[in-house]
Amino acid sequence: MRHLVLVMCAAACSTDNGNAAGDYTVSLTNRDNGCSIMNWTVGASSNATVTLTQSDASVTASVTGLGAVALELVVGGHVYTGKISGDTLDLNLFGTRSNSTGNCTYTYNSEIHAVLDGNVLTGQIDYHTATNNSPDCAAIKDCRSFQDFNGTRPPQ
Repeated sequence: MRHLVLVMCAAACSTDNGNAAGDYTVSLTNRDNGCSIMNWTVGASSNATVTLTQSDASVTASVTGLGAVALELVVGGHVYTGKISGDTLDLNLFGTRSNSTGNCTYTYNSEIHAVLDGNVLTGQIDYHTATNNSPDCAAIKDCRSFQDFNGTRPPQ
């Protein structure tokens, strides 16, 4: 009887994660630029290609093409890692490209928050700074720039 209860709990407690894997064509729109990222025009749109791979709840998003070049220049990488829970994805890209202003040294980190609906992925990409906490960082401490996006993949 104890084993039956464990099996029932395991079945009831498990999460049925969506299948996010695939090649996406993504349309991005720049929104607020609270971090003063260079060459960022609010309202400007661009396109990118992204390949998502998935193993159970673990997801990797590899941005390719010109989108990868832009991310490398700003953040210092182009591959996000994270999790899917149900149809919700949360992915991170921790910056490695160092920037400085005065005695402030910082990197940009990026997060993807998305929802999968069939072959459509929508959400936001947030950019924020990680600083050395110098007083010279006051203008960018806790800043946030973000983009809205909508991506599609061929039918599965």
